[in-house]
Amino acid sequence: MAACRGRGVHRRSPDREGSLPPVRLGQHPTISWRGSRRPLSTLVSPELRAVSRALFDTRDEGEILHLAMDHVSAVGPYRAEAGYLRVHGHMVPSPQVEQGHASAVDRAVRELTGRDVPVTVPGRSRGRALALHGPGGLHGYVVVTSRSRPTEAQHFLLATLIRLTAAALSVAVAHRRQREDALELHRLRRERAAFQRRLISLVVDLGYQRAVHEALAEVAATGGGEEAITSALHELTGFPVLVEDRFGRLRSWTGPGRPDPYPEPDPARHEEMLQGVARRGGPVRIKDRLISVVRPRGEVLGVLALVDPRDDADEYTVFALEHAATSLALELSHLRHLAEAELRLRRELVDDLLGGTDEASAYARSEAFGHDLHRIQYVVVVQWRNRTADDAFARAVGRAATAAGMPSLVTRRSDHVVLVAEGSPHDHALYETLTRETGTPDGTIGVSARCETPDGIPDRYQEALRALEVRRRSRRRYGTTFFDDLGLYRILGPGNEYQELEAFVREWLGQLVDYDGRHRMALVETLSRYFDCGGNYAETAESLAIHRSTLRYRLQRIREISGHDLTNVEDRLNLQVATRVWKIMLGGPG
Repeated sequence: MAACRGRGVHRRSPDREGSLPPVRLGQHPTISWRGSRRPLSTLVSPELRAVSRALFDTRDEGEILHLAMDHVSAVGPYRAEAGYLRVHGHMVPSPQVEQGHASAVDRAVRELTGRDVPVTVPGRSRGRALALHGPGGLHGYVVVTSRSRPTEAQHFLLATLIRLTAAALSVAVAHRRQREDALELHRLRRERAAFQRRLISLVVDLGYQRAVHEALAEVAATGGGEEAITSALHELTGFPVLVEDRFGRLRSWTGPGRPDPYPEPDPARHEEMLQGVARRGGPVRIKDRLISVVRPRGEVLGVLALVDPRDDADEYTVFALEHAATSLALELSHLRHLAEAELRLRRELVDDLLGGTDEASAYARSEAFGHDLHRIQYVVVVQWRNRTADDAFARAVGRAATAAGMPSLVTRRSDHVVLVAEGSPHDHALYETLTRETGTPDGTIGVSARCETPDGIPDRYQEALRALEVRRRSRRRYGTTFFDDLGLYRILGPGNEYQELEAFVREWLGQLVDYDGRHRMALVETLSRYFDCGGNYAETAESLAIHRSTLRYRLQRIREISGHDLTNVEDRLNLQVATRVWKIMLGGPG
């Protein structure tokens, strides 16, 4: 016995049956079995070595557990009943657990705290839950039962398999975590790169947006108008910039390539385009242009567009166009309000002039609008078929008058627009301009005689109405009629007063009347008798008690002094009516 102790043989104590014997460091492991000592390496089968290699070759934890459970029976009278892996702090059973005793084993294993303990497996004997410990902590459990009492060598082999499995799981977990860490690091790097790109893009966007805001804010601060806004947009984008009015006519162009002449818009197609762009709500590409409708509070005031034939505009260009359109909307809206206020004040002045006002006030107020009442004025009345005399039509008439070279003050009545204009319209220039403006020739214009002082404007207004009415009742009802050209029609119709009759007589007989007064002659009386006698020389001379040669002399003097031709039908008619009015209504020579 002493010799045996000297050789370091360890015997198994009866109360520690089945426990593994201690192994001294630096020695080859041995185990006592029935009085003999055998190296542990002889107990490890080639199959276990192959399993060990297979366990460490795989990186899938579930596969490692399944491989270990499949080879439990190879090291002794064991049976693998269940396997568990620790996933996110919870024991997840392997699909190999039999359904008959899964719930009982699950409850037992879930209550374990990392130790090897006996467990009861229904219908089995000698059940034990073996912990799979590794450097990273508890990886799971293998529940094993045995058909018979295992030997110490079999117990050692099972413990070795469990430790190999735990080690392989540690390696797999470490590899998985390393892979996950690498993937997470790669994801973080991608996110960082994407964030950096977004940050750079954001910085660029903010820089460009700041440049746009600063450029347009500077235009607003310096009081720049439409041209300044389009110039700023051209500098920001590099594209030619244009502004059209509500009807598609060019207001301004900044940049190269301006068409000359600018194409005349088609009203129907232009309106359809406006409606389509307005419905879509942002800049819209139409052919070679990127178009934004300028419409503050829903009212379309015009169009702001970039000329981009190659479709090079990007999101920065669109941003600049949108903000420029907003600035232009404010500018055009402001101009509209000013125009409406000025139009209202001008209308009040014209209303006062038409109704009669003091000259001092009229001169001062008109001078504030840049209108010179000291010059010769004409009153013009405009009426257009199927056009209401509203503010829009009044503005159209004002624009046409300006285009025709007639600086004017404008107002409107229920069915016509009234102009107090500096200078008479050139023939039919106003009518032709309005025809283009409205797109229809169905209009009538009446023009008064000249007016030298503001107090004569009410009478000139009535003359313009008379000219308008005569034109409307004529066979050619559309066009321009001048009161000075009415002749006899000036005194026809209701509402004529003594003053108008006298003016008519004065126009046709005034020079003769004055001549008679200075030279004590009777040229007007001679002309009246000549018409009364139907132009018969003998009867006229006899009624006047003068010789026929004297009558011929007087008629020749009448032609020379009055400047009227007695052989002209219209002059003859007007002179005859004038002599009748002079003789009957105005009292003759008196």
